[in-house]
Amino acid sequence: MANFLRLLLGFALLPMCWGFIRSLVDAILRVSGAENAFSVESVSLLGGIAAFGLCWATISHPIRTYVFGHELTHALWGLLFGARPSDVRVSESGGSVQLTKSNFLITLAPYFFPFYTFLVIVVALVTYAFLRPLPFLPLWMFLIGFTWSFHILFTLQTLTQRQPDVKLYGRIFSWTFILIANIALVLVFLASVTQLGFAELGWIVWRQVFSAYVGVAVYFWKGICILISWVSNSSTATA
Repeated sequence: MANFLRLLLGFALLPMCWGFIRSLVDAILRVSGAENAFSVESVSLLGGIAAFGLCWATISHPIRTYVFGHELTHALWGLLFGARPSDVRVSESGGSVQLTKSNFLITLAPYFFPFYTFLVIVVALVTYAFLRPLPFLPLWMFLIGFTWSFHILFTLQTLTQRQPDVKLYGRIFSWTFILIANIALVLVFLASVTQLGFAELGWIVWRQVFSAYVGVAVYFWKGICILISWVSNSSTATA
């Protein structure tokens, strides 16, 4: 029953995924305070994403670096929920960490929580606490994009393989949750250190998510109307 409920929840989250993707696009366009205009900051973020994409396509993949971050993320989220991590092992063929307890957040954390992006964000926020506005913002945006691209590409590669972590909670639920959480972290960072702000971010997310669900409801209603019309015409023709 729990797996079935998670499957239903996963399908229910699909429109929210689309809403968050559109929210991210809107937020990137508004980081300078101007609507529908690319800024130096937004170009830097996209440049960082593209830069690691180019590295991914042209040089050998830093697998050990990814596995190290993957296992540390399990350990970090385990600590947050009171688990005791031990015996962290990292190699190019995989890794492992022993935890005294687990839940779905601990299990899925390496997929929805970009460890190296988080480190960049922490350093940026500490700097922002002492220096406002944040100096060299385009550089920070580039690093966010670069490390996030690192996380996304490795996550996509990992999810194409048989992952017990993902299978445990169902692929549909896990994939939708992973996508939403990944985007949410970047959105929070953008609202924290740019002119976007949390009030505007909240409005953007609400509008885009609401629009996504309304769109699904409209298409669903149209489908029902077409089905009813088809059944009615079939019954009339038979009579």
